[in-house]
Amino acid sequence: MAHVYSLEGQPVKEVELPEVFKEEIRPDVIKRAVIAAQTHRIQPKATDVMGGKRTSAYSRGPGYGMARIPRIRTGGRAAFAPMAVGGREAHPPRVERKIREKINKKERRLAIRSAIAATALKELVQKRGHKIEKISELPLIVEDAFQTLKKANEVKKVFQKLGVIEDVERAKAKKTIRAGKGKMRGRKYRKAKGPLVVIEKDEGVLRAARNLPGVDVCLVNNLNAELLAPGTHLGRLAIWTESAIEGLRKGLFT
Repeated sequence: MAHVYSLEGQPVKEVELPEVFKEEIRPDVIKRAVIAAQTHRIQPKATDVMGGKRTSAYSRGPGYGMARIPRIRTGGRAAFAPMAVGGREAHPPRVERKIREKINKKERRLAIRSAIAATALKELVQKRGHKIEKISELPLIVEDAFQTLKKANEVKKVFQKLGVIEDVERAKAKKTIRAGKGKMRGRKYRKAKGPLVVIEKDEGVLRAARNLPGVDVCLVNNLNAELLAPGTHLGRLAIWTESAIEGLRKGLFT
């Protein structure tokens, strides 16, 4: 049994937890599912198949007292050869390269169930770095009125009542500028992951919570292993609405 909390942070009733929270914790399967999800976002890239080959260079052969490297017709500059300055690339990237990890459907669903069960274990959530000292029990379940919140300030006040705000502040404090060239390629900041809010129906809270640092909002039907265990590290702090718990009871990932 677990308590359902109101928006004021007070327990209003108890519900029986679904069987998915008793699933065996499988870090190995969770890691496979997360890596598979990450690789499916990679876009294949390659060079032009004719790159470095559009030239008049040819080898004059032996007998000229010079290396037999291909040279352009209008001078002595080498071209075409991989070892020449301005030559083609020796082994360029190809789109045929297999960069996607595959995972079986049953194995992926097992990973999601296992990651859901890990969110209810306080020692795993603390080990991941979440601040849960003021949270009395896990999983943390709130009434469905939470789904109707339409402003970030309203969500923040509920987080304060539930004792989750410290973890949001932790995520905000850990925002840093990325080292290296990645900061010039659309990923300037490194951000920590805060609480995950799982809802059954979006009635405004999706837009309301997106400005809070580290907070992700997801429909229970769209749960995946990467949301529940970012970076393959299981035990994310999750906030469930009552209807989302009922959705799990229907056996979404069996």
